[in-house]
Amino acid sequence: MSVATLEHVTRTFESVTALDDVTLTLGEGELIGMLGPNGAGKSTLLSLVAGLRKPTAGTVRLFGRDPRHAAARATLGTTPQETGLPPTLRVAEVVDFVAGHYPDPLPTAQLLEMFDLTPLARRQTGGLSGGQKRRLAVALAIVGRPRLVLLDEPTTGLDVDARRVLWDAVRAYHASGSTVVVTSHYLEEIEALAQRVVVIDEGHVLADDSLAAIVARVGARHVRVTLPEGTTAQLTSPEWAGATWAGSGAQVVTADSDALVRDLVRAGVEFHDLQVRGATLEEAFLAMTKPGAASGTDTPAGAPVPSLLEQR
Repeated sequence: MSVATLEHVTRTFESVTALDDVTLTLGEGELIGMLGPNGAGKSTLLSLVAGLRKPTAGTVRLFGRDPRHAAARATLGTTPQETGLPPTLRVAEVVDFVAGHYPDPLPTAQLLEMFDLTPLARRQTGGLSGGQKRRLAVALAIVGRPRLVLLDEPTTGLDVDARRVLWDAVRAYHASGSTVVVTSHYLEEIEALAQRVVVIDEGHVLADDSLAAIVARVGARHVRVTLPEGTTAQLTSPEWAGATWAGSGAQVVTADSDALVRDLVRAGVEFHDLQVRGATLEEAFLAMTKPGAASGTDTPAGAPVPSLLEQR
């Protein structure tokens, strides 16, 4: 069963097309990670589902209704990238105030505990750090027990420990059966949270699949192995010539890891600490969103993929 659908949705802002003929279904009980570079259309998509904007063309439905109708948004929770909080109210007061708008809210004490906000319950929100405000904003998004939660860049400004607290809270809430959609620039965040990944770039959905299937789109395999000095001359595969060395440890990026391992065995070379891993979500994401990917000019499967920082 779906909680929200977009059918052939286009959204333009004057001469800019933010979304271009997007069709997407958000299913009940899913935890969806939405990836894309800045300006890809992620925030625009969430704003359409939340009823904050209307599509230029196409149809958006939230629980079967037009999301601009208040009744459709009764079981929706959302946290935009920018959130304003009344600076003179205390944290617990803000939670109580928002909770009062719902028939069956989460208890304030439970919600504060989930997001590690209990020590801040009596602090005015104007005295919170940016990261503490983000945690409070996400807590407010779920206080009414929504069936669908939209979190747009929820961990912006959070340190590592605070991000993990928020991840745990999101997982715990999702376990109750609600659908959660998270947009993020932190690829490790999507790997840690998402069961399904939607990749958006230039207003188009480039991929929509399970986390494992998205990663599998990059055929590269990373082979690490420790070899005795001088033994590479006995190996026949030309890919060993491009190995990266750290002491006696070699790393090779290849499209056929099995062939490299067979090469080691045939040569009778003593080796140990053999590790073979597939691509990461970062590598899959970059392969799909780099210039030329959509036109079929992707980097070959065995080619190294640059890091996220090199791309951005």
